Order: sequence, then structure tokens, then C-alpha cells
Amino acid sequence: MGEKEESSKSFWKGLVTGLGVALMIVALGVMASKVIRTFQMVGIIPSGAKESVANSQTVEKLSILEDTIQKYFWKAVSEEELEEGVYKGILESLEDPYSVYYTPEELLELQQQTEGIYYGIGAYISQNTDKGYVQISKVMKNTPAEESGLLQGDYIYKVNGEDMLDKDSSYVVSKIKGEEGTKVMMTVLRETESEPLEIEVERRKIESPTVEYKMFDNGMAYIQIVEFDLVTTAQFEEAYKQACLDGMKGLIIDLRSNPGGNLSTVCDIARMLLPKGLIVYTEDKYGERVEYSCDGSQQIEVPLVVLTDGYSASASEILAGAIKDYKIGTLVGTTTYGKGIVQKVISLTDGSAVKLTVSTYYTPNGNNIHEKGVTPDVEVPFDAEQYVAGVDNQLEKAKEVLAKQMGITQ
Repeated sequence: MGEKEESSKSFWKGLVTGLGVALMIVALGVMASKVIRTFQMVGIIPSGAKESVANSQTVEKLSILEDTIQKYFWKAVSEEELEEGVYKGILESLEDPYSVYYTPEELLELQQQTEGIYYGIGAYISQNTDKGYVQISKVMKNTPAEESGLLQGDYIYKVNGEDMLDKDSSYVVSKIKGEEGTKVMMTVLRETESEPLEIEVERRKIESPTVEYKMFDNGMAYIQIVEFDLVTTAQFEEAYKQACLDGMKGLIIDLRSNPGGNLSTVCDIARMLLPKGLIVYTEDKYGERVEYSCDGSQQIEVPLVVLTDGYSASASEILAGAIKDYKIGTLVGTTTYGKGIVQKVISLTDGSAVKLTVSTYYTPNGNNIHEKGVTPDVEVPFDAEQYVAGVDNQLEKAKEVLAKQMGITQ
């Protein structure tokens, strides 16, 4: 099959996928012109290009689809939904789960997430493929979620009466969040209850606590980084300074289940720990290289252990990979997720945006960890049974490793 035919097949696969969730009737001329204009805004085709996916064949097939929908589809839907379906389908045709089209509303939500500030209830949720419902994995302190009685482990059954069965976490979050002061009705399934519980929660401004600090015995400091949002740098710096004031003689940084976040944030935190040199560098498909460096003025001076697992991804792997390359710390746990690619959000003129994977990143020693992960120095699988009994076996191993580095006999 020829190159043009393959490209056409990929495009229509994505287009049909988008239309499948948002079929509707719309005037062909308006639809075609908007699709072409959006292609140009995204950069898929330049203005005035003669050859592109938005060609006469595209327009013809849109016409056929329009006629088919007009004749057979069982309900009316809006023009806006159809347009969004087409645009989302184009990005889906790239077969890259990290490349996404955002409506203006979705872009605003994304910006709130990366800032670490949003209007919601104050709970972390995670996908549970076995049950089909997302689950509350953590309830933040002093938030509406805690005040309302929601608990870690609750399954989110319904939001405002809408069944959340087989809905992904991002969809559920979009339904829970809303304007400050408004209320959301949460229907949850709790293992200790025979019937679903209905809990009304008021939405408030939430600043995500992305860093947690503790001081263990013998001067062992513990700092957990939940994710790398814009607020994380200041939160980490505050925890790190407090650890120093508290007499830190060794440090454990916990990156387990950290999905990543902002590149700039992880580089700022790395500059508080690493020696002089590269933190990470990226290369795009044209071979253009961008380097992120550290001057070494704040290099950590106490023994360091970093906890990782299979959910430590992206920015977490940048920090873990750099620490391992420079041999300034010991990695304990399991191999990280293996997301060694970088995304960029590109805003469009109509207020929407696309997030595209634009480059690959490499650790200071030139390692590409994509789909490989960063391997720990000390392999320790997570023991769920011990954890339920109140023992975090990976953390206990990290303490043991750190104690040896500190010269402490346990």
C-alpha cells in the first residue's frame, strides 16, 4: 500500500473514531471550511497548501457521512459536538495516548491541574479496572471531601445521578469539579455498607498538597512528592529547608505513584540536589537538542535514597534517572513506568489547544528510558499484605539502606 493511502487510512480511522462519539447533522460547506481552518491552526497543513488531508476526497466523504447521518442516526446532536469529535479523532489517529485535543473548557481544566489549584472537593482518585468504577485513593486534609465523610477506598458510583461505570478518571474528575460554592452529589460504594451512600459535597478552591514531609529517628528525613505541579517547587523547598532545620542527616525522597508533571518544576527541584552538569536533555525529530542544566551550588551533602515503582513516570523518572547517573543516591523499589517523551501544549486561535508529543528525553548519561524505565539499585517488590497490616516494606528497606549509608547499625 502506498504512502498516501496509508496516510488516508490513518486519518479516516481517527475521523470515524471521533464521529462515533459525536455523530450529527451539519452543513457541509461550514463543516469542511472549519476542519481545514483548524488543520491550519494546528499546523497539520500550512495555509494555502495544495496537498493535505483536507482535500476534495475528505470533503466528499464528509458529504457521504452527512447524508448517512441525516437519513439514519436516531437523535439530534449539536454542531459543536460534531466539530469536537472530528478534531479529537484527528489526534487519535496519531495513535499516541499523550497527544490530545482540548476544547477551551478542557484547556482551562488542564491549566488548573498543572498549577495545582482548582475548584473541587479535595480527593485523589485512581482507576480500578476490576470494579469498573474509579476509586478514591486519598482524601486531603481540611477539604470538603474530608468534611463530608468521603473515605479512602470509596468507589465513585454516581456523580449528580450519572452512572460512572467504565468512565475514565479524567471524565469523572470533570464531573466532580465545578464553580466554587456549588455542590455536587456523590454516590459512593463502600465495602462496609450494603447500600450506596449519597454524600453532598460543596466545591471549594483546592491547592493540592503535592509534598509531604516527616522526620524519622536518627535524623532520617522523608519527603514524598506526589506530582510535579507549579506549586510543588515551593512546597518541596519548604519541606527541604525544614528538614535541614530539624537536623537532617539522611534523606528519603518518595517518588512512588508520582505520574510526573511539569518539566520546569522537576528541573528546579533537581537543582536543589544535583552536582554541576546536565539534568536532562531532549531531542526532537529534527535532531534539535535542548539541554537543562544545574550549576551544582546546592548539591545535597547527606546520604540520599529514592523510592520508585512502576507508577513513577515522566518527570519522576527525570529526577530518578539523574540521581542514578550521578551516583549521588540509591534507588530502592521497582523499575519505573518508562515514559521518556515530552509533550507540549499548543494553543489555537479559537481558545482550544492540542497537546502533542514533541521530543524524546535522555538522562545525563544519554539513556533513553522510554518503554524501559529506570531500574532501581535495590530491587524490592511492593508487599500489599504487609501494607494492609501497617508495614510499608519498600519504605522499611529504604530506611535500612539509608541507615547503612549514614553509618547507623540497626
